Amino acid sequence: MSSELIGALGLGGLLVLMILRVPVALCMLIVGVVGFSRIISWDAAISMLKSVPIEVLTNYSFSAIPMFILMGVLAAHSGMAGKLFNSTRTLCGGWKGGLAIAAVGSCGIFSAISGSSLATASTMTRVALPEMERHGYNRGLATGALAAGGTLGIMIPPSIALLIYAILTEQSVGDMFIAGIVPGLMGLLFYALTVTLMMRVKPELAVPGEPTAWSEKLRSLAGLVPFFGVFLIIILGIYFGLFTPTEGASVGAFATLIYALAKGMRARGLWTSVQETLALSTVVFFMLVGAETLGYFISVSRISFSISDALYGLELSPMMVLLGILLLYFVLGMFMDSIAMLVITVPVVFPIIQALGIDPVWFGIVTVLTVELGLITPPVGMNVFVIKAMAPHVGLGEIFKGVAPFIASDLVRLTLLVLFPVLSTFLLTV
Repeated sequence: MSSELIGALGLGGLLVLMILRVPVALCMLIVGVVGFSRIISWDAAISMLKSVPIEVLTNYSFSAIPMFILMGVLAAHSGMAGKLFNSTRTLCGGWKGGLAIAAVGSCGIFSAISGSSLATASTMTRVALPEMERHGYNRGLATGALAAGGTLGIMIPPSIALLIYAILTEQSVGDMFIAGIVPGLMGLLFYALTVTLMMRVKPELAVPGEPTAWSEKLRSLAGLVPFFGVFLIIILGIYFGLFTPTEGASVGAFATLIYALAKGMRARGLWTSVQETLALSTVVFFMLVGAETLGYFISVSRISFSISDALYGLELSPMMVLLGILLLYFVLGMFMDSIAMLVITVPVVFPIIQALGIDPVWFGIVTVLTVELGLITPPVGMNVFVIKAMAPHVGLGEIFKGVAPFIASDLVRLTLLVLFPVLSTFLLTV
């Protein structure tokens, strides 16, 4: 049996195991070890199984992951999220759909130090949804705005997804973060425009908020200072070479910790934050160990090179291949977690992208944006289920209906980024 055929069977077995609801990390580990043993030997597979976890857990670059997670958890437990929503609500006072726009804006700003879409969605739902319901907002609009706003956490730097993509493809983490700024801000703007358009078409979805004076708006900016402060410390520090992205994660986490302690966080809150960080980090690192193992198997099977050769034989243009890959991500996103999708597929598709001469940084941005879409598309839509867990009184169909306009908005944003790559890369040339 050829190595390519074993590789194809391994990928098929991976899909079967996931359908059987075996944890994704364990799926990758099983397929990687068994497939590697069939191509090389069992002794080599066991040796790989012993060395890969050590390689992953001692990789200095990966130490940024728990630091970024800690930043978001500390922000959630220190009361920063509540002050953030109060500030954006005051800024949007008097606008039609102002609370929904404030919720989207809060999600975008919170994600700037969270790095996680699920953490952003759950935290801001806890803060913003009761207020929107109290003011008579349509529940579909309210939950849809929060589910979509939560996806900004995967794009606006610092982003765990962009970090993992950079490490898996050996790209500069700093370049990925800087390239994600404009697409992330575009998402924030497009979501706000989507709410505004919905209010014009169906004004009954929400009532205008209470107008606020300019003096109140100016005072409310104080609630945004901690977020922009941490964000600027990280991005400017990386951009000007004051520290590496890995060191930037530690600097950001330390700054957030200082703020949390200054605002009254005590030992119990700190311990809870550490526990949550450890639990989330364990899940991510288990996936990375599985992905590294699967990557070795894919490498020795040469399946990615066979796929690349087959695509060359079809004489498709690089753009057609790219659109096919993005369509694959869009479909997978309906069923899989975003991080799992990246760690499984990137080792397979990235050699194809390299062979076609496509800019790997730009590809990473459009890939992560497509993965982001999967967080709000049925039947899975992880962010939708997070909202459902936080608001069990709202029907699942109601949330999916409310998020549909935001999916259309994301498709427009993705189209613009595919047609105009400079939107995501021009900051790298400044």
